[in-house]
Amino acid sequence: MADNELELVDKAAKRKKLILIGAAVLLLVIAAGGYFLLSGDSSAPEGGVEEGPVPTGSPESTAISGTALYVQMPRPFVFNVAGSNRDRLVQIRVQIMVRGDANQALALRHIPLIEGTLLATFSAANADELITTTGKEELKNRALIDLQNAMLDVVGTVVVAEILFTGFVMQ
Repeated sequence: MADNELELVDKAAKRKKLILIGAAVLLLVIAAGGYFLLSGDSSAPEGGVEEGPVPTGSPESTAISGTALYVQMPRPFVFNVAGSNRDRLVQIRVQIMVRGDANQALALRHIPLIEGTLLATFSAANADELITTTGKEELKNRALIDLQNAMLDVVGTVVVAEILFTGFVMQ
């Protein structure tokens, strides 16, 4: 009888110990997750954005400040590009990143301008360049600059902060 009582006490003590260890691990995971979510990244984004303060009234400030929102282009861009051996057919799916609700509304209002500018930039590319990752990055950067200039001419602000290729097929 005494052995049964000791076994029950041991099992209860082990169960308590496991519950306490589990709670401590869960608390550490929650604390680590909270730290990473709240700490943020203070480094400047790469690619085309200059370091240093941007004056609040400048057109560039509207493109790099605010919450990041994404605008999906309604249809993929399909075009032919010339190559050294043969012409190739390319299909690119694009989303543009804007900062803030106002820029998102502007981007949605000017979808035809965005599509036309991107298609003109994409179709001027060379198939031999698009085969490489570097060539794709250069095309993306060229398209971003062309699109920012077009939006600056029409709207008066840069609007687009980044261009993202969400699909890229070349045949």
